[in-house]
Amino acid sequence: MAEQAQVSAEILREAVDDIGGERRAGQEQMADAVLAAFTGHGQLLVQAGTGTGKSLGYLAPALAYLCENPRSRVVIATATLALQSQLANKDIPNAVAACERVTGKAIPSAVLKGRSNYACLQRVREAGIDQAALFGADELGQSSSSELGAAVVGLREWAEGQLLEKCLADRDDAPPHVGAAWAQVSVSARECLAQTCPFFNECFVEKSREIARRSQLIVTNHAMLAVNALHGGTALPEHDALVIDEAHELVTRVTSAASAELSPQAVERVAKRALPFLDDDTGLDFLDAADDLQQALDEAEPARVEDPDSALAVCLQSIRDISRQALGQFESDTEDNTRKQARAGVEEIFEVAEKMARLDPGDVVWVSERDRFGRQAVVAPLDVAGLMRDLVFSETNAVLTSATLKIGGDFNSMAATVGIDDYRGIDVGSPFDYQRQGILYVAKELPAPSRDGISSPVLTQVAELVWAAGGRTLGLFASQRAAEAAARHCRAEVPGVNVLCQGDAQLGELTRRFTESPTTCLFGTLSLWQGIDVPGQTCQLVIIDKIPFPRPDDPLLQARQRAVAEAGGNGFMRVAATHAGLLLAQGSGRLIRTLDDRGVVAVLDPRLVTARYGSFLRKSMPDFWTTTDF
Repeated sequence: MAEQAQVSAEILREAVDDIGGERRAGQEQMADAVLAAFTGHGQLLVQAGTGTGKSLGYLAPALAYLCENPRSRVVIATATLALQSQLANKDIPNAVAACERVTGKAIPSAVLKGRSNYACLQRVREAGIDQAALFGADELGQSSSSELGAAVVGLREWAEGQLLEKCLADRDDAPPHVGAAWAQVSVSARECLAQTCPFFNECFVEKSREIARRSQLIVTNHAMLAVNALHGGTALPEHDALVIDEAHELVTRVTSAASAELSPQAVERVAKRALPFLDDDTGLDFLDAADDLQQALDEAEPARVEDPDSALAVCLQSIRDISRQALGQFESDTEDNTRKQARAGVEEIFEVAEKMARLDPGDVVWVSERDRFGRQAVVAPLDVAGLMRDLVFSETNAVLTSATLKIGGDFNSMAATVGIDDYRGIDVGSPFDYQRQGILYVAKELPAPSRDGISSPVLTQVAELVWAAGGRTLGLFASQRAAEAAARHCRAEVPGVNVLCQGDAQLGELTRRFTESPTTCLFGTLSLWQGIDVPGQTCQLVIIDKIPFPRPDDPLLQARQRAVAEAGGNGFMRVAATHAGLLLAQGSGRLIRTLDDRGVVAVLDPRLVTARYGSFLRKSMPDFWTTTDF
């Protein structure tokens, strides 16, 4: 262990020197703790503040561990494509080069993604456009089959070129395209023909899997981690240690991977694809099932479905039965690829409908509203802690890290939500001096938020704060309606300041315009709480209009809160307050991104200091100097 620790420290120093960085005590503390976890000391939770350099903080010990254990493998799972790309293209090559200089050993690495992220040669080389899939493209706003066809032709030519260049035809490297076009050149895991595919030996996915099997260090995402757990360890190669970066996102991403949706459009699309292989009565019944589902959804409350005799539950049972009947007509053995993929679609409808129709207490089934395409039914696990505990953390030494893991001042809430019972938690701090760099202002004198929307006193204070900052403001609002109301008010009341609002343009374009002009403000909702990084004078004021508790009409979080209460726990603190604390940590963390940043986080919700749970939430945020004096 001592020798590995020395190697880890040398790799870390080399890698930091290579990027012109400086030594950070927190990064070194993290590296020591990660190595201890890898060598058998159980599960580790590491809070590493922005600027700590946590990527190298786990890569250096991972490489030292792999040098000592050449038959071992370490998997790193991230939440976002941005971090996955940064690791693959920058951090890992830098750390591997440093490792090779220190040890003389080159550790092979790979990026592993889900099947639908790669072009499928069987789909690329089939003629024409899948008309059943085109039905789905119409939902997505594709204006015509000719436009879609041109986009598909371009993607097919690109994929063939990738094959000649011995590349992997990864969607992230593809020419610009709409999702409907990509669906024409890729397949889901269920649709894949696997070894029976005539192009199996050239398959991009199989090549990516083979590269991963030859590698010791693999970068993937939280969703693949969940799929691997749900499908018996078939998605990832065997591994001895696991790093989960952006671990504050883990529950959300695993929940999403374990969820399923059923919409009238999906049922109709699959039914149309299956029609040539079904008898007339079954085919018509399958098509009618889409209309029946539409009617049942329209008549249902947008809430959790619990009554097995409700119209929607009965409709789900009917879809289960008709899709089972349709599956029975695919049983004759055939090598026809179109038939196999049609059967895969029917099988998926059957399995989702069957899962929903059971109304299992361990699942939550509800009616969801979509912005453009109407309602759909959704099913998600009530709790993912058991799944993660039994299928991930019981098998592997794991390190979970993020800038925001201590919710309410400790790691217990986060550990409980991901199913870790026995762990070591360390906070390696941040290079930032939050007490000197930032102020937390809480508007104690404002009225508490109501369901009637953002109030006039709050709008007045938003405008006064924006005026005082001279723009330079990121506004994080609980709803799009509140963001738009605040933007309108500031445009009218604060001359000389440009106010952008989420929805005015693509987020990347809004962020660019916000960054370029100090007198500009950017107002928006959830994606801005976590998805924006704007250091410097551009952002010197972060406004949070209200504590971001879950929506009271969120069926999944409601069900989770109720389940905790029924088990004797505090459902509000375990679910709602933990959710709010995490978002407050993320949102307020937008302010200080470098050692030179200065500014104010203004929370215009008095409950942060007046409510009994306020101290729990404040402990989740950076340790700013705090005041209620406007």
